[in-house]
Amino acid sequence: MKRHSLVLIIGLFCVSTKVCGQGNLKQFFQECGVKGSTTIYDYKHQKWIYSDSLDAQKLSLPASTFKIINLLIALETKVIKDENEVVKWVGKTDTTLYGFRPEIYRDMTVKEAFEVSAGWVFIELAKKIGRKNYTKYLKACHYGNVDLSEKGTDFWNFGRFGISPQNQVNLLKDIYEEKLPFSKQNYKILKKIMITEKTNDYIIRAKTGWTRDGGIDSGWWVGYVENKKNTYFFATRITKKRTESNPNFGQCRKTITKTILKQIKAVQ
Repeated sequence: MKRHSLVLIIGLFCVSTKVCGQGNLKQFFQECGVKGSTTIYDYKHQKWIYSDSLDAQKLSLPASTFKIINLLIALETKVIKDENEVVKWVGKTDTTLYGFRPEIYRDMTVKEAFEVSAGWVFIELAKKIGRKNYTKYLKACHYGNVDLSEKGTDFWNFGRFGISPQNQVNLLKDIYEEKLPFSKQNYKILKKIMITEKTNDYIIRAKTGWTRDGGIDSGWWVGYVENKKNTYFFATRITKKRTESNPNFGQCRKTITKTILKQIKAVQ
């Protein structure tokens, strides 16, 4: 499918990202006290919606949004047989890698690890997958810059590996269309465990991400909404200095995104 670079004209959105539409969308980030952007692709009309078209092209670490493709690679390489496979707790708490959440330090299924974003599980899977397989699949999926120079296993949270919001959206669209080198069964598994909200009117499949690197907090929410008339793919990335206190930072990823999705009537 041809990828267009047009901006949808709906409500607050304007023809050019240089005029009022972009400014109006930026107010949602200002209200949350963060910087960032939301990038949306309207599948039915094949059109892009940007809050900041320049930021949509900038690369940064994917953080836990990498679990989307990481799960597919783990399944396809047969590192795990399915989402119900249990990964044994490694028996040590390295908060540099695994974060400050003691409730995740236990044996758990890959499905649960995806849902609660237990980073240590996917680090253990990454050790078995290996950089050669990552390079192969990331290139085949046109995922980010494929810079795996970070020596640590957790290369999606630290180092020079990066992906842009628009690239995130294109990946999600390819997953939706099942155009990448993964089996139908593995797509089915991923799409099932990505469901974060389901109503009579729409389904949201998505993944959050949050990393702290170079003195910056970087938060993501990426996914897609299927309603009765259309599908919308989205990637929101917000940032702030780590020295700045903002207790709503994590929630802002979803608040901003859903506000914009409501504006375009993707969700109720």
